[in-house]
This record gives sequence, structure tokens and C-alpha cells, in this order.
Amino acid sequence: MKNLTYLLIFFLFLGTGCSDGEESQVIPNTSTTGGGSLNPDEWMIPQSEVFDGGPGKDGIPSVDNPDFTAATAVNFISPDDLVVAVNYNGETRAYPHPILDWHEIVNDKIGDVSLALTYCPLTGTGIGWDRNINGVETTFGVSGLLYNTNLLPYDRATDSYWSQMRHDCVKGDLVGTKINTYHVVEMSFSTYQDMYPEGSVLNTNTGFSRSYGRYPYGSYRTDNNLIFPVQDEDNRLPRKERVLGVIMEDVVQAYSFEKFPGSSITVLQDEVDGTNLVVVGSTTKNFMTAYNRQLADGTTLSFEAVQDQFPVVMKDNEGTEWDAFGVAINGPRTGESLSAPLNYIGYWFALSTFNPGLELN
Repeated sequence: MKNLTYLLIFFLFLGTGCSDGEESQVIPNTSTTGGGSLNPDEWMIPQSEVFDGGPGKDGIPSVDNPDFTAATAVNFISPDDLVVAVNYNGETRAYPHPILDWHEIVNDKIGDVSLALTYCPLTGTGIGWDRNINGVETTFGVSGLLYNTNLLPYDRATDSYWSQMRHDCVKGDLVGTKINTYHVVEMSFSTYQDMYPEGSVLNTNTGFSRSYGRYPYGSYRTDNNLIFPVQDEDNRLPRKERVLGVIMEDVVQAYSFEKFPGSSITVLQDEVDGTNLVVVGSTTKNFMTAYNRQLADGTTLSFEAVQDQFPVVMKDNEGTEWDAFGVAINGPRTGESLSAPLNYIGYWFALSTFNPGLELN
């Protein structure tokens, strides 16, 4: 265990140093901001299970002045590299894993949306966080601490510590507060280019010198090893298999890529915790995402997959065509957006550790 930790620290610091150089379509997920009644000096999680990752606070620097390149002009990542993408009022941005692996947090602003793209390379989870907390805009940094091998960001307004996969503040003035999230969709870069050629991509002008073409954690993505211990492991799937977790109020549902085989788009209609969902994805295109089928006006739609018509991926029973961000592109509901429960892709071990007994589809 100790040797693996030293290896992690070595990779993180290798090559470091500063360089010169109509409806909101960032879809809010359902979460409630609260907190404030617990002891800010105590951890909401077992302190014995909080581990020091090695680099220290801000030793992994967040990107606070992100710069973007047109998707059609990108030459610094490969087609198979994964990106975490967001969409706001027609503006689409992608944050590549090869950059997120080295920085973990990007503090961004898209129009009037203050967004922190938080990413944990050890759990494979990218989640969009609202940087406005209780009416105060903040930025997030990397604390260097881990819980269940998952990122613990801190906010710079109050120096409170948060758990990325618990989606709440676990120590500090905001302890007990739930974070508000924005919907993101993870996909391969080639899929992003095909779907949104007019989109933009976070580039390597981060203000730091890193070996962005090299994965900093050795064989971690492909082996069965963990660097730090976790609780409540579930052996139904291999540890590092990527699955989609749909986080409902009382139930967490995981979807495997096996349900979305090949290059064709597949649509699954499901009911989870009393909510009608549509899940759309493709193994070859390397994306999965979920939306509510019931609209605000009470209408419950049914969907079928649409092939080879990007950005459209599905069509409803009323004749409206929808893209991967749940935005109506053509048809009677053009311009509307589907609401989404909190859902994101991550490693199986991480989703099952944070959600013991989760259901698997």
C-alpha cells in the first residue's frame, strides 16, 4: 500500500511547474441546499477513513482561468479520449480527461452559470457543481484528502470540505449542506466532435506545465488495484468497470454499458423510485445518460432511438427529436429541455461503495 502511495505522489509531481503563458440547457439536477446546524469542527464522515493523498492542499492545482479551443481545431487529445461535456443555451463545452487527470477541478462560468467541473481520476467520476452556495459565489480547490478514494474538494469562501460522491459538505462552516449540481454527459472526444462540431474544448493553456499526453496514474485505469482502501465493496462487476449511476431520493440505479451494445444508439425506458426515466447510450460512442420522461405539464413521453443523425439521438411519441443533452432539436417541443435526475458515469467500485446495495441494470 505504501509503495503504491509513493508511486501516486511521484506521478503527480513529475513534470510540474508554472508556465507563462429558452430553458437553461445546463440542466440543474434535483438537490437541496441546507445545513448549518452541525458542528463545523467535526467530520460528518469517519475521520479514520479520510486519507491524505500526498500532494497536499492545492498540490493538484485547479484550473481557475480556463481557455477553450474550437472542437474542430483540437489536436492535443486523441479521438478515444473521454471528455465531460455540458450545454448551456446552445453553448457546448467539453473538459477532457487528459487535462482533468492533472487538475481535477475547473472553475468555469458559462453565461450566468457559475460551474465547477469536479473530476476524480481515482473513481472516474465527473460531476458539475454549482459555485453559488447560499447566495455566495465561490471557487473550489483540491484539498489533497480522499474519502473512499474519492475527491474531497474545499470551497475557498469558507474553507469547508466537501465529498464529491456524497454531494455534500462534510466538515466546516457549511457542514451538512447539499451541493446543487448541473447535468453533464461523458463521451469520447470523437463522439463529441460528431455531435457538436461547433462546440469548444478546454485546452492545455491552464497556467501550468503538465504532461497532458501521459496518464499520471500508471496502469490504474486498467488494473484491479486500488491505491487507498474503501468500504462496502461489491463484487458483482469488476472494480474499474464504468457504469452510469442514477441517484434518486431513495434508490440508486446503475446501468452497465452491456445494455447499450455496439455503435448503434440504444434507448431504455425504466422506472426508478417511482420516476419514469429514459436512458440513452452506446458502447462504441462511449456515452450513457438519463432523463425524466415525465414533463412539467404532466405529459409522460415514450422514446425510440435515432441512428446516424447527430446531434439527435432519440425521438418521442409526439414526433420531437432530442439530443444527448435532453434538448429538443426538431418537432413540436423544439427548444424545450428534459429534466434530469443526478446521474454520472464512474467506476463500479466507487458507485457501489458510496451506495451499498444499489440496483444494477
